[in-house]
Amino acid sequence: MKLRCAIIDDEPLALDLLESYVKKTPFLELINRYSSAVSAQKGLEEEPVDLVFLDIQMPQMTGLELAKTLDSDTRIVFTTAFSQYAIDSYKTNALDYLLKPISYNDFLISCNKALEWFQLKSASLNLGSDSTEEKDFVFIKSEYRLIKVQLKDILYIEGLKDYIKIYLEGQSKPIMTLLSMKVMEEYLPKPQFCRVHRSFIVQLNKIEEVERSRIVFGKTYIPISESNKDYIQDFINKHTII
Repeated sequence: MKLRCAIIDDEPLALDLLESYVKKTPFLELINRYSSAVSAQKGLEEEPVDLVFLDIQMPQMTGLELAKTLDSDTRIVFTTAFSQYAIDSYKTNALDYLLKPISYNDFLISCNKALEWFQLKSASLNLGSDSTEEKDFVFIKSEYRLIKVQLKDILYIEGLKDYIKIYLEGQSKPIMTLLSMKVMEEYLPKPQFCRVHRSFIVQLNKIEEVERSRIVFGKTYIPISESNKDYIQDFINKHTII
């Protein structure tokens, strides 16, 4: 798999350094380099990429401002000399945050994160597109292992930035994997699974208790968003004896 990428930085030396790093990384393909966020915004609309190496402090438009306009599937690695932006960067689609001066080793670690993210996304989408095969399990990559997960054993899934936690029946420790909630939601069969909140997907037939617009799993309380309250209530009503 090759990742199409772009470099955005107002410092010519930083552009040259990152370009040299991209060229020595076999799975990266440099599509363009930009010296400002303004020019990058227009260029990326016309020619989108998978991965962006993005400086933060730039004139006219900052990297953080540009990041909010990029496609949700575009992964971002921020490259900056200022550590105070780290928290804000993770409010975007940031995969990593590199402090200048950037070594090739640190650069490569970030690139490998991006490659793994796209490989997992591609694998999950390919599995989910096979409508002729009944979905009863999925292989999840976690800590360099592939773990077979039976869908019937999933209680709920929690989304955390670029990771998700899969909680299984009879297991106290969840499985963590580098996947997005969107990818997982698209794979899981409906209406068996429902995204009841931005950060939670629940297997409906595993619900045993609902309290004050929250689904209860042991000591965990999962909020139900306003947009899903009617759907969950309908599900409960269909299985309620009055």
